[in-house]
Amino acid sequence: MQITLCFSFNVRNLKWNAQYHRLERHPMINLGPDYSFEQTAQAQGLSIVAGVDEVGRGPLAGPVTAAAVILDPMRIPQGLNDSKKLSAKKRQQLHDELLLCADVSIAHASVEEIDELNILRASHLAMERAVAALKQRPDHLLIDGNMIPRGFTGSAEAIVKGDSRSVSISAASIMAKICRDYVMWDLAQHYPGYGWETNAGYSSKSHRLALEKIGVTPHHRRSFKPVHNILYQEK
Repeated sequence: MQITLCFSFNVRNLKWNAQYHRLERHPMINLGPDYSFEQTAQAQGLSIVAGVDEVGRGPLAGPVTAAAVILDPMRIPQGLNDSKKLSAKKRQQLHDELLLCADVSIAHASVEEIDELNILRASHLAMERAVAALKQRPDHLLIDGNMIPRGFTGSAEAIVKGDSRSVSISAASIMAKICRDYVMWDLAQHYPGYGWETNAGYSSKSHRLALEKIGVTPHHRRSFKPVHNILYQEK
């Protein structure tokens, strides 16, 4: 059995991580995501730390999707980063690795919930569902963004640009992105013409033209202005 060792030491406020073979986060230097937020929580006795992120706030169609991931510190896949900074091939590779070595949970909030609650609350609801479905109960949550969902009553911290600062949040961003892309690809097979297999429901030019030409589907967010305007014009 191969064991990956991870240790660190401080040198002028920089930290060398043996697993990632590089200097880690410094207040004035961004060297990419690391495990320091997790280590800080664990040093305080919060041993099980989950990263939480969502994808899909901006699209005109489809659910908002969230993922929660608890990494095994001895089996952290190499190359974790904000999903937007990775190629599709690298995202898929990391997705497959994470399924084998991490506690992963993915959840959604539906289009109906987005329209009823608003997109911010719906994205928080998806996060709450993802955390609740983890196999392990986390002692601490690292949440991408600047707000902690009100459904989280335990130990938690919000981290701005967390998906490029914490490997646990990076992992969650990758899992959420891959899953939602699958959902939109599947929906595209039932509702051709909107380009969801490539635009994932975002407001691309071709998507907006299809909305005007083909019309609104049950999977479009009626509370979003471009969709709302078309429905209003139709009336």
